[in-house]
Amino acid sequence: MSRASERAYELIRALILSGELQPGSQLGEEALAERCGVSRTPVREALRRLEAELFVKRNEAQRTFVADWTLEDVADTFELRAMVESLAARRAAMAMDDGTLERLRACNSAIREAINQPEPDTLGFLDGNREFHAIILAAAGSRRLEALLNTLVEQPVVWRTAYHYGREELLRSYSEHEELIAAFSRRDGAWAEAVMAAHIRRAFHAYADAHQSRPAFEPISEVAE
Repeated sequence: MSRASERAYELIRALILSGELQPGSQLGEEALAERCGVSRTPVREALRRLEAELFVKRNEAQRTFVADWTLEDVADTFELRAMVESLAARRAAMAMDDGTLERLRACNSAIREAINQPEPDTLGFLDGNREFHAIILAAAGSRRLEALLNTLVEQPVVWRTAYHYGREELLRSYSEHEELIAAFSRRDGAWAEAVMAAHIRRAFHAYADAHQSRPAFEPISEVAE
């Protein structure tokens, strides 16, 4: 992949993961090329790679759209994530040190602060949640687990789940983080593994509730030719 194609790939992928390009949004090569500062050929190559990675899809007319996920697709992803991330939690507990524990406590305190704003700061929650799980993954010390999780944790799914949380659901997530910290402080891998698996499963059900209650899909934004 050329440098220009890599640049286009990284930018378009980031726009999808951030939620700026939402599921169902049409992707026009000319508009994307202008946004990425490259010609249409690198954008075309980037879109082929993103299609192979299931970030985008083409219809019969060969128009390209940001992929939407069926509930079954997301269920598979969460099931795999629960398996992999709970293993990471077990490994992290066995390798936990006091410095990492303090980072987790500070991160979860910031999450609680975001939740306790007069209007819960969902973006702050998402940033803190991402950091919290990244600290655990780093503590697990496995590049293979990290590579697997990077293919499973898609930010639009997390974003859509969190934005359907009320304060009570956000505080429940915070409390589950607190229990993970308690397990890590005991260096209890089995406890950490069980809490993480339950944490991921509850997140799936929150997503499923949001998915089933949303109206029939209408594209929210479009990047057209």
